[in-house]
Amino acid sequence: MPSIVGCWKPPPAVPLIVMLWLTGCAAGGSDGSGAEACPPVVTYTTAEQVRAARKVEALPEGAMLVRMLSDYAVLRDQARACG
Repeated sequence: MPSIVGCWKPPPAVPLIVMLWLTGCAAGGSDGSGAEACPPVVTYTTAEQVRAARKVEALPEGAMLVRMLSDYAVLRDQARACG
């Protein structure tokens, strides 16, 4: 009788299904409450905001930093809404 030990391999979909099943368990928060963790929103003084605005206004037209700051503003709004 021929030995087939070591020849059997699971179908390719099985490892994928197991991986998805296990990552589904990790989707919740670690505190057990199920609530989303909200990042803190740093507060800036009015003087700091004025200083930053002056520096942004001095940037050349189409500066990448302006776009990045716009993205940061969206993230801050989302963090405020989360909490």
